[in-house]
Amino acid sequence: MDSRCAILCEVLLAILLPPLGVCLRHGCCTVEFLICLILTILGYVPGIIYALYAILCIQNEPQYHHYHSLA
Repeated sequence: MDSRCAILCEVLLAILLPPLGVCLRHGCCTVEFLICLILTILGYVPGIIYALYAILCIQNEPQYHHYHSLA
């Protein structure tokens, strides 16, 4: 669970630079980031709306470790 301060900072960054807020939350090589980048290039307001949606509504998926040690 993220702290409220971290979420507030991500929301403020999402309003100023939408892809940056999504990058901090989900990472730079994710579908969420690429969608936000494309929407921001096409129009600033759709990028902000999607960035806020991605930060506040989409949960991060847990990272699964596919390689387990044999010993």
